[in-house]
Amino acid sequence: MIMLEKLIKSVLGLLLAAVFLTLSVNSFREGRLASVPLAVIFLAIAAHSLKLVVDRLRERPPTAKHIDAQQRLIVTADDFGADAAVNDAVAQAHTDGILTAASLMVGAPAAAAAVALARTLPGLGVGLHLVLVDGVPVLPTSAVPRLVDARGRFRDDMVRAGFDFAFDRATRAELRAEIAAQFAAFAATGLRLDHVNAHKHFHVHPTIAGMILDIGARHGMTALRAPVEPARVIRATGESASFNIATPWAALVAARFRRAGMTVPDQVFGLRWSGHVTAARLAALLRVLPPGLSEIYLHPATTDDYPGHGPGYGHSKELAALVAPEVVSALAAARIVTGNFADFGD
Repeated sequence: MIMLEKLIKSVLGLLLAAVFLTLSVNSFREGRLASVPLAVIFLAIAAHSLKLVVDRLRERPPTAKHIDAQQRLIVTADDFGADAAVNDAVAQAHTDGILTAASLMVGAPAAAAAVALARTLPGLGVGLHLVLVDGVPVLPTSAVPRLVDARGRFRDDMVRAGFDFAFDRATRAELRAEIAAQFAAFAATGLRLDHVNAHKHFHVHPTIAGMILDIGARHGMTALRAPVEPARVIRATGESASFNIATPWAALVAARFRRAGMTVPDQVFGLRWSGHVTAARLAALLRVLPPGLSEIYLHPATTDDYPGHGPGYGHSKELAALVAPEVVSALAAARIVTGNFADFGD
C-alpha cells in the first residue's frame, strides 16, 4: 500500500513536470520576448518536479506515525496579530471553541498584543506565519528593496517574485535576510515555536521552503504545514470539489519537509473554503475526517472589515463556526484527539 502511494505520487509528479515542460516549449515557440521569462519559470518547475520524483522514489517508507489510524486534529487560526479583531477571535475560539493553534504575523500591527494574549493561553500552540506577500517586511525597506514596491509593501506579483526568488541572487539574499529576521522576531517573543507556515502558502515555493528548513533549524522548528487537501474528503461532506493541480506539488513539498524531520499534517483543510468555513461545513468535515493527522485552518475575526481583512471573507462567520455548539458536539461524537503541533510531534 505504501509503495502504491509512492508510485501514484511519483506519476503525478512526472505528469506535473510534463505539463510545465510543455508550457515552456510553447512559450519558446511564441518567439516573443515577454514569453521567455515565463518559459524559464516553467522549465525550472519541471526540473524541480523531476528531482522531487527521484527523491520520492528513494524515500524510505513512512513510520507508523504517518499511517496511524487514529484521527488527530489541529485547528489553526492564521493571521494572528493582524488586528485586535483577530486577536479577540483567537482568544474566544480557543477558550470557548475548538481552536488549538494560531499562526503569528510578527510584523503585523497587533503582533505585540497577540504575544501578550498568547502568554495567557498556555494551551494555544503559537507558530510563525511568515509574510512575504500582502504585507510589510520586518527589516527596513532599504534593506530589502527587491522585495517591496514603491509603497514599501511586499510585491503582490507572486509569479514574478517567485521567478526572482529562484533565479536572482541579490533577491535571494534579501529574501533569506527577511525570513531570518521574522524567525528572530518570533524568537524574541519568548514563545515556543509550535509550527511554521506562510501567508498565501508561499512557503511551497522551493526556494522559500529550502530557506525555511535551513533557518528554522536554528530556531527549534519542528513542524510545517503543507497544503494537501484531499478532494474526496470535501466531496464526502456533500459539496463538490475538483482536482487541484497544485496538490501533487504540495505533496512533494510535504515529503521534503518530512525528510527533514518535520511534523507535517497528512491532510490540510481550508483551501477550498478559505474565508468561508461555516459551522455547517466544519461540522460536516469533522464527521468525515480521515485517519492520521489533519489540520483545519481558518481566518476568524470579530468583524469582517478590519484593516487588512480578506476581500469577501466571512471572518465573523468563521469565528462563529469555531464556537458553534453543533461543531463542538460533532468533535466530541467523533472522538477525535485534538491538540497543537507540539502535542503531536515526535
